[in-house]
Amino acid sequence: MAMSQAAWKAEQALGHGDNATTAQDVTNPALKEEWGSSKDTMKALAWMGKNTVEVVECPKPKLLEDRDVILKITGSTICGSDLHLYHGAVVELQKGDILGHEFCGVVDEMGAGVKNLKKGDRVVASFQIACGDCYYCQRKQSSQCERTNANTMENAMYGGRTAGMFGYSHFTGGFAGGQSEYTRVPYGDVNLLKLPDDVPDEKGLYLSDVLSTSWNGVVDTGVEEGDTVAIWGAGPIGQMCAEFALMHKAKRVIMVDQNWRLDFIRERYPRIECVDFSQHKSPKGVVWKLKEMCDGRGPDVAIECVAGEYPKSWAHTIELAAGLETDTSEIVNECIESVKNFGRVGITGVYVGYTNHFNIGSLMERGIRLIGNGQAPVHMYWEGLLEKLQKNEFDPLKMITHRVKIEDMDKVYVDFDKKNDGMQKVYVQTRFSAPPCAGSPKLKEY
Repeated sequence: MAMSQAAWKAEQALGHGDNATTAQDVTNPALKEEWGSSKDTMKALAWMGKNTVEVVECPKPKLLEDRDVILKITGSTICGSDLHLYHGAVVELQKGDILGHEFCGVVDEMGAGVKNLKKGDRVVASFQIACGDCYYCQRKQSSQCERTNANTMENAMYGGRTAGMFGYSHFTGGFAGGQSEYTRVPYGDVNLLKLPDDVPDEKGLYLSDVLSTSWNGVVDTGVEEGDTVAIWGAGPIGQMCAEFALMHKAKRVIMVDQNWRLDFIRERYPRIECVDFSQHKSPKGVVWKLKEMCDGRGPDVAIECVAGEYPKSWAHTIELAAGLETDTSEIVNECIESVKNFGRVGITGVYVGYTNHFNIGSLMERGIRLIGNGQAPVHMYWEGLLEKLQKNEFDPLKMITHRVKIEDMDKVYVDFDKKNDGMQKVYVQTRFSAPPCAGSPKLKEY
């Protein structure tokens, strides 16, 4: 069913909808009484402006609809895409918005309409919010839910809406995120997956986004047995795309990045070949290197796991700064030009608007299949990936370099942005977290 007027008004009033009042307004007693607790508070990470986040004390969320679940957060993380928010690169982000779209926890409260869950259940949340009933949800294409994001700007820009997302600006519905001690999960019986006892939070958490997104990047782009796959971006998404490509029997996987991030890959994945783009600085340097490595033709498949926020040339640097484009086409062009004729290119990195200098000629003349992988439909994959986790077919702990406390999240964002201390993927604990599982990194003290 569609969201009720009462719930929609409540969304608007506590950082959950257009023109919202957000975490900064904790002193307003009306907000505390109607939409958040007047007695119970929590710590949360809030965006306060470009390159500025703060750990704030704000009201614990209340149940608003009968299918809501209040989740006691036991683990969250920072995704590379959170940096687009941190940098102010995503439209309709408002001061005080609570960030975080990947989290797991324990059911604390739930509405009368919630089925198949009980208080105390360990669960992981989907980063996208699906109703479970619309055209797309019935097809497990949860990222395109028609009923959980009423943003008019997105509809105008894209010619259609996508699902609401936790902690990812009002462009995606304005829902408060999970870098907090509690989070309200709408349609909780749809958007929460139970975690079995043999899957600790440090592994189950990443079913929320990174595992489903990486799996989707490989499956949706059509990686087949015997393929050579080139992946741009050695972050957690690129890392897991590489692992999943090998699970799909790719013959070769080549990672494109630089510095210690490639060392990280070499250490954990000796089968993966690496290209350091900093050693190939000419305009077509990476393209020709990949051609050279692949019999002059190029790889069969390219997967872009970087995003459109990071320019390499002065032209795109100036155009981005001047607002003449929202995303640079440079890496997508490298992917298109690198693959063999009739090759396939998947875009898994975040792009939010428009770009210039796109090489449409190469795309058309060489028959390249360009695939926007979209926000991965988590609901399509997470049960199958959970089974693979239980069978130890892959290990998410290979991504994690740091364990931190939610109280330190403002400092963690700085380190994560600057890639200090070799920070790759973090596990964020709260006062509700279980003791660390075997293999979890030691807690970093700030």
